[in-house]
Amino acid sequence: MTVLDDIIVGVREDMAIRQSKISLDDLKALVEKAPSAMPVIPVFKGDDVCVIAEVKRKSPSKGELAEIADPALLASLYEEGGAHVISVLTEERRFNGSLADLDAVRKAVNIPVLRKDFIVSSYQLWEARAHGADLALLIVAALDQNALVSLIERAKSLGLTPLVEVHDVEEVARAIDAGADVIGVNNRDLRTLQVNPKQFMEIAPHIPDHIVKIAESGIKDAHDLRVYASAGADAVLVGEALVTGSDPKKAVQDLVTAGAHPATKHR
Repeated sequence: MTVLDDIIVGVREDMAIRQSKISLDDLKALVEKAPSAMPVIPVFKGDDVCVIAEVKRKSPSKGELAEIADPALLASLYEEGGAHVISVLTEERRFNGSLADLDAVRKAVNIPVLRKDFIVSSYQLWEARAHGADLALLIVAALDQNALVSLIERAKSLGLTPLVEVHDVEEVARAIDAGADVIGVNNRDLRTLQVNPKQFMEIAPHIPDHIVKIAESGIKDAHDLRVYASAGADAVLVGEALVTGSDPKKAVQDLVTAGAHPATKHR
C-alpha cells in the first residue's frame, strides 16, 4: 500500500463519521444559504504570477511543521502580504487540519480559499462549499477516471473551481480529458513522498496554454518562483516555507513582488 492509499483509507473513515453527524441534505441546505464562490480563474489569468499561501501544520514527509494556534491570524497575514489565494489543509490524520480551520480562514480573509484535502466523494465538495471554499483540490492519482470526471463536474456545478493535481504526463492527459481548467503539478510524488524539483518543468509543456498551470511543493523563495514562472507557471503554491519562517507576511510579500516583476511575467 502506498502512502497515498493509506491516507485515503483514513480520509474515508473520517468522512463516514462526519456523514453520520451531518447528512448530505443538511450540507445542501447550508450551501443554499452560503454566499456564492469567488471566481478564481480570472485571478490566475492576470499578468502576475500568483501566490497561493498555505495554512499547513504538519505533513507526512516532514512531520510537525508549525503549531498554528490561530489559522485565521496566519491567513490574515498572508492576505496582508498580498497572497492571491489561501490554501487550507483540512485532512486530519496526516496534516492535523480540520474544517474548523477552513471556517476560521474564510471568516478572516476576503480572497479566494482552497480546500486542500484528499477528496474522493461529492460529499466532500458539498462540505467545501458549505464551509466557504472557492476552490477544491482533486488529485488524479487518488481517483479513477469516472470519479475524476464526476467530481470535476460536481465541483463546477457548485461554483467551486477544481484544482486538478497531477504528477506525470499520463495524469495530465487524464485531467484534460476530464475537463480540468486548472492543473497543479505536484513536485512531490504522494506515493513515495519524494520531491523532484524539475517535475514541473518536465510536465508543464504537456499542459495546453488555455489551462492554468500551478507549481506545487518545494517552492521556498522568490528565486524558485522565478524559475517556475520561466517554465510557464501561472501560480505557485507555498506552504512549508511560509509556516516555518519567522515572518510569513514578509515571505509572502517577497513572493508576490517577484511574481509582479516585469521580468517574471510571461504573458
